[in-house]
Amino acid sequence: MKLNKEDILKALETITVPGEGQNMVESGAVKNVVTFADEVIVDITITNPSLQAKKRTEVDILKTIHEKVYEKAKITVNIKVEAPEKPKANVIKGKPIPGIQNIVAIASGKGGVGKSTVTANLAVSLSKMGFKVGILDADIYGPSIPIMFDVASEKPLAVNIDGKSKMKPIENYGVKVLSIGFFTQPDQAVVWRGPMAAKALNQMIFDAHWGELDFLLLDLPPGTGDIHLSIMQSLPITGAVVVSTPQNVALADAKKGVAMFQQESIDVPVLGIIENMAYFTPEELPDNKYYIFGNAGAKHLAEDLKVPFIGEIPLVQSIREAGDVGRPAALQTATPLEKAFEVITQNVVQEVVKRNDNLPPTEAVKITTMAGCSAVKK
Repeated sequence: MKLNKEDILKALETITVPGEGQNMVESGAVKNVVTFADEVIVDITITNPSLQAKKRTEVDILKTIHEKVYEKAKITVNIKVEAPEKPKANVIKGKPIPGIQNIVAIASGKGGVGKSTVTANLAVSLSKMGFKVGILDADIYGPSIPIMFDVASEKPLAVNIDGKSKMKPIENYGVKVLSIGFFTQPDQAVVWRGPMAAKALNQMIFDAHWGELDFLLLDLPPGTGDIHLSIMQSLPITGAVVVSTPQNVALADAKKGVAMFQQESIDVPVLGIIENMAYFTPEELPDNKYYIFGNAGAKHLAEDLKVPFIGEIPLVQSIREAGDVGRPAALQTATPLEKAFEVITQNVVQEVVKRNDNLPPTEAVKITTMAGCSAVKK
């Protein structure tokens, strides 16, 4: 008897692959059927590697063809096993926030270099340029953004979005702000271990109604630790900006900050380095520059690490005063400070555009059990 391929396939449609819901033809398990006179060869691929599954598959094919097509058919069954790849343990893949175009992390290797001041003024300058901007104050243990935006006494309201209760960020100077400082007393210390701090951050990220934003700036805490990893696991960060003073002590830590983002298991693009407190200019001698912490240290570091140098900010008393009274210095008009922050902001935007043109969309960092937690060698 001459066997027909269509009859064979029709018969095989009555058999289910072990461990799967679909029949073996519909699921694509049957890769090929060849007939010649009363002989038939069936090539099939299954995902169950057990001997029992292979034997049952072969028996089912033989029995079905004999019963439904031809009882004296000479059948050869070639079974190949392709077990599905096991997922890596503890892989966490974050998800983007709808409506937010770019997420930029502002980081520093050490504290006291003016990272929050830079973040606040960068946000205000972006807003003045017409961008929609938000700040997530991720410095859980030392939140200062509420003070710098004069909203320390504010409390976020709850809004109903698509049937879910969301936090509405506090807004001032055209910038939306969320900080753990809104949920604690001014004199209350946040004494939390890493997992609890990470959970609080995730709530501020995903349980907030940010709306449409061109830029969400993340004011990260100093160092290269648990909070940084939690943030980078939770969010697909467009790029990072590292802030440093020209002082060698600060530069050594800034170098570690850059190395953290460039580590193979993290691989977040570094948009550049900003030099804060680059020089001191007294009010009565506006043309004089005194290099208190060193000259062009961060600029030279950027050159050594082959990352862009975003710009420098002078050490001027009014920057500190403006931050303390909750009105960032970038809000000034026709002053050298306004110009300095404008230049830095334009450079950051330029680097973001360049990064988006040259690199694929960022995914959140996938960190397995201990990846990303080792000492960084650079």
